[in-house]
Amino acid sequence: MSIKMKLQINREHLLLPLQKITGVVEKRQTLPILANVLFQAKHNQLIMTATDLEIEMRTYLDIDCSDEFEFTIPALKLLSICKSLPDGSSLNIEEKNDRVNISTGNNRFSLSLLPANDYPSIQSSSSNISFEVQQGILRKLIANTQFAMAQQDVRYYLNGLLLEINNGFIKTVATDGHRLAFSQIKAIENNELKTQLIIPRKAIIELYRLLDESENIIRFEVSSNYIRVHLYRTIFTSKLIDGIFPDYEKVIPKNNENKLVMDKSELKQSLRRASILSNEKYKGIKLEIKEDRVQIIANNPEQEEAKIEIDLDYSGKELNIGLNVTYLLDVLNAITESNITIEFKNKDSSILIYGAENPDNKYVIMPMRI
Repeated sequence: MSIKMKLQINREHLLLPLQKITGVVEKRQTLPILANVLFQAKHNQLIMTATDLEIEMRTYLDIDCSDEFEFTIPALKLLSICKSLPDGSSLNIEEKNDRVNISTGNNRFSLSLLPANDYPSIQSSSSNISFEVQQGILRKLIANTQFAMAQQDVRYYLNGLLLEINNGFIKTVATDGHRLAFSQIKAIENNELKTQLIIPRKAIIELYRLLDESENIIRFEVSSNYIRVHLYRTIFTSKLIDGIFPDYEKVIPKNNENKLVMDKSELKQSLRRASILSNEKYKGIKLEIKEDRVQIIANNPEQEEAKIEIDLDYSGKELNIGLNVTYLLDVLNAITESNITIEFKNKDSSILIYGAENPDNKYVIMPMRI
């Protein structure tokens, strides 16, 4: 019986980086090795890697082990084992006879492994663009817009988030063809830098999980087909979507004749109440906007109806417009200001919504027939 390596590590020391990377692992894999995490150790450092061939996430942690080794073991099983063990557990990990044995106290686990040589690695071309941004800024930009990304749309370029840099601004844009979310913050020192990238939906979700609200700097490296993000003890790599994102500037309505300001919380609560009786499939509600009030009307195939009125001060044209209530609530949840502004031209045009006094975050919703 040959023992190739022995490692002792604290449960929390292993669990935190493991939780970071296992989001990349799909439960159902066409290639069995993609369900595994790659362990590599050298120079008292443990490198853990997970990939689905589109995204690769790699974390680094210091260990008290001079052995050099590499192997792959089932990622989600290892994660479940670590989660199930008591806080403060000291894990003994041993590679022996083509298996990995994990023990602590009276607990013993034996996991199958696959050869590290078979584990795929994303090989991106050398970067031609690099820039730095604070974690908290990127997290805020993604939070402001990611909800509007498409899912499994045949227009593949919509199944992700546009990241644009121009004139020192970093911008994020997402649209599914029915709504659009736009956010920008001036945060790039190099005013000459210009680029547009479409980052896939899953990559955005996983990258967002890695980010905190701190001012810590992260570095982006961009090549023709990949983006690589360097965070503290973590490297995140993703393929880019090869496509042309719609001209979002043309989608955002301008010179709107009618404008109203509303309390966000009151509108959100009213929409939630009305949505109870909206059509479960289409989620349509009607806004009847008058001089002194807006009436929210929802009904369904059972001929049930909800009518909720909100008083307001409005001097524009009276208007009836149909909208998807879920889209409206998504926008209100993304806006942090207490008051919102809604702009529109007529019942057939898209509406523009933004937090009062904050035009750096804009949201567009197309009308629907009710």
